[in-house]
Amino acid sequence: MSNPTQPSATPAFLNHDRPPVPDIVVPRGVQPFHLHQKPVRGRLVRLGALAEALLGRHPALDPAVLTLMGEAMALTAALASALKYKGSFSLQAKGDGTVPMLLADCTEGGALRGYARADAAKLAALLADGPPSAGALLGKGYLAFTCDQGPEMDRYQGIVAIEGATLAEMTGHYFRTSEQLRSEVHLACARTPFGWRASALVIEKVAGAGGVDPQADEETQEDAWQTARALAGTITPAELLDDTLNGETLLHRLFHAEGLALDRPRALSYGCRCSRARLAQVLEGFPPDDLDHMAEGGAITMTCEFCNLDFRFERDEVQGKAGRA
Repeated sequence: MSNPTQPSATPAFLNHDRPPVPDIVVPRGVQPFHLHQKPVRGRLVRLGALAEALLGRHPALDPAVLTLMGEAMALTAALASALKYKGSFSLQAKGDGTVPMLLADCTEGGALRGYARADAAKLAALLADGPPSAGALLGKGYLAFTCDQGPEMDRYQGIVAIEGATLAEMTGHYFRTSEQLRSEVHLACARTPFGWRASALVIEKVAGAGGVDPQADEETQEDAWQTARALAGTITPAELLDDTLNGETLLHRLFHAEGLALDRPRALSYGCRCSRARLAQVLEGFPPDDLDHMAEGGAITMTCEFCNLDFRFERDEVQGKAGRA
């Protein structure tokens, strides 16, 4: 198979070949669970080597930015796996800070990807004061969660102003204000001796029906929720990122006395969906004059922001919107 990032005899709009990126699947990337007869459900996400495959493709980004990007992808996988949908679920943060754009998305099949855009000059100034928080990196702006099931289905989107120092705090603010859902979120991402790792633990208080002890009054259910919150709060970043500690064992440590019940795990995979066909479609939307300005040495190079691969198009193979019959 030819390299799909380079021009070939196959017309660009027909070239859907997967580019040369890692083909990684984490079979138990998401471990859903609930507490028997208690109003608590949750998901534990462990990206494992997938985090290194995704974050390691962006060596130009500072570790502080990659940490935020890894947390965003782990969080997106955790939230997406709680929904029933066909399409993609995404987290997007736009602000006026050092990282004006942060995006992560996950398909219903667990294909995960993400990227972050950083202002190098602003970042250098920010790093001079020590490791920055997520709030400092993003600045003022908004956080959006979007479920996109294609053009034939209504797109659901929830938007909230960025509030909080950490991405976990921002997510909690979103759930309190937009979804009226009580939740507890713990995120971790760091470069370990084995490469980048990222993880998330999310628990939610569910309505007192279906699977909850019918004898439990509101006070009893509230006590169960507060106990679960307290136990979840004992988890450490080291535990979340430890490859030698499997997810079932970690959850058992936290919740075994509360009636822990594990649900069917879900796989996560390397999820960049770029191709020459997709990028060619983008280029065809530009007028010829703009395409001429993009070209250098008779060719246009487009970089996929997710996998950081360059795709080269000969200028004469791209017509542009005014050049089509």
